Amino acid sequence: MPYVRRDIMGRIESVHRASTADAVEYLDVSDPELKSFLRDELGAADLPRQGVELLPVLEEVLRLFLAKGLVTVDELSEGAQATCSRLLEAQSEERANRFSASGFVEIIDDSAFSSLTEPR
Repeated sequence: MPYVRRDIMGRIESVHRASTADAVEYLDVSDPELKSFLRDELGAADLPRQGVELLPVLEEVLRLFLAKGLVTVDELSEGAQATCSRLLEAQSEERANRFSASGFVEIIDDSAFSSLTEPR
């Protein structure tokens, strides 16, 4: 894939997985003309926006599944495991930064407890 069939003006008319009698021209998937054709035909302009809007929902569902033990990271594909790990690390760092920024860490003065850990 992809083999294209062109109209009499030379514009891409259809895209095929395999070569056919009237679709013998092979185009690389990165070809700008092919990308433009697919974007026009599939309405791809709306898909990324919708996907971006859905992403936080899917992240939250994944977090809930992991927290409830309904799924483990090990059950995901390797690519999904890597993405999930990055997501969880970023979330953990964000929580740590929020906690530090809250000033709560600075409020705790543990110097009064140092004598409890020193040997007598």
